[in-house]
Amino acid sequence: MTSVKKLFAQLSRRGPHRVLRGDMAIVGLPGVVYTPESGTDLPGVAFGHGWITHSRQYRDTLEHLASWGIVVAVPDTERGPLASDRALAVDLETSLQIISSVRLGSGAITVHPERLALAGHGLGASAAVLAAGDSQHARALAALFPAPTGPAVLPAAHRARVPALILAAPKDLDGMTSNALALRNALQGDQVALRTIPKSTNRGLAEGFSVRKRLGDGSDHSTTQKATRAMLAGFLLAHLGGTAARGRTAIGDPTYSDFADPAVAIGKLETVDADTVEIDSADPITRLLRS
Repeated sequence: MTSVKKLFAQLSRRGPHRVLRGDMAIVGLPGVVYTPESGTDLPGVAFGHGWITHSRQYRDTLEHLASWGIVVAVPDTERGPLASDRALAVDLETSLQIISSVRLGSGAITVHPERLALAGHGLGASAAVLAAGDSQHARALAALFPAPTGPAVLPAAHRARVPALILAAPKDLDGMTSNALALRNALQGDQVALRTIPKSTNRGLAEGFSVRKRLGDGSDHSTTQKATRAMLAGFLLAHLGGTAARGRTAIGDPTYSDFADPAVAIGKLETVDADTVEIDSADPITRLLRS
């Protein structure tokens, strides 16, 4: 059995599949789909972008997931400064329905309707949580460096009874730019993990040029991206992978089961025990002035 250390190293590199890109606009929703070149009954994930960002700013991350056999759909909606987390949540759920109900590529690529997950970054992470709270399709949730958006997010997290992964920067668990700790406390079950990535930044997952990067927000951070891609791929494969045979589909690939276990140490990531974290009770303005 391959050790989790070796698996993490493997998953930090591109997978074995050639990647294809498609346009969701042909079915009425602006956005893109990344798929492996071929495959049936594949796992699929709807991914929500961050605030004032575009799907192209996650291209390498999305292609990375597709190279490991995961279909990824990204709606390119709610990209303005007044973006709605609720509207993006609706589009994420619609994306899951699209990729699981139509043949992709030249018609040879399909997604299994029981192998679906929701994921997102920043604003998109909160939108993914909102969608998961009411989704009849999602089997897993990944909130990557989640940002606080609206009051409906935490109640939705409480309703979302699915395995969940939250990734955060070590010094940004709770505050004006992160609701990672609050999400961990709201999500239910023993398959929920809050992990921090050393030397990461909460906006570092976005790639290339952006308005926010021009303003000096620290985006496009290779350390953040490399560790996030490996952890996210392992988590999704653990819960959605597997093989189909004789009409039966095994959901979840045991090869990557350690990525689904909050108690297992993975790489240099740290698992956060929410009960031991001291919550800063100061108001947001005071926190901002101290920073």
